[in-house]
Amino acid sequence: MLGWHFAANDRKLRYDDGRLIEAGTTHKVSVEPVLCKAGLHASARIIDALQYAPGSTVCRVKLGGKIVSGDDKSCATERTYLAVIDGEKLLREFARKCALDVIHLWDAPQVVRDYLETGDEQLRDAARAAARAAAWDTAWDTAWDTARAAARAAAWDTAGAAARDAAGAAAWAAGAAARDAAWAAARVAARDAQNAALECTVLKAMGLEAK
Repeated sequence: MLGWHFAANDRKLRYDDGRLIEAGTTHKVSVEPVLCKAGLHASARIIDALQYAPGSTVCRVKLGGKIVSGDDKSCATERTYLAVIDGEKLLREFARKCALDVIHLWDAPQVVRDYLETGDEQLRDAARAAARAAAWDTAWDTAWDTARAAARAAAWDTAGAAARDAAGAAAWAAGAAARDAAWAAARVAARDAQNAALECTVLKAMGLEAK
């Protein structure tokens, strides 16, 4: 199966393995694959792989051998690296876009707006401090944490608008169950859209075609 894997910035396998991750390389392990415990992991969607990222090295991979799959990731006895890039810049851009999608929901300090709109790294520390002072719940310390938190916030915002439009007055009046179902469906749709956008951007950077 094709998938996505985020590796540490030194591009080495973790847990005392130490093998180098390079495009064209296949790693194999002699274990019984168990999710979160043993095996070489990947997620079918990049936005799912992002939540497990130990670094900003993005890998397009193919799992082989024996494969065990869960809700948002799989593990296998073989993992081939089709493309490997440093995704820090792309993740920062994605994070800023997601944050800008919901900036209208709070009274953002000007320095935060300036950083999100320009990506000027000289403003990042000031923007982070201002955002924290304003109790904005976004992790600014690393690109992948920022992207994940901002994506969640954007999903909630998109969910609200989509749910109201889709459910209509009757559904919203029907009670909590109808409202919760509408919100859940809209959140899934928003997350799918974010995943598609990020995958397209990363595949283009890797020189691969979206499939």
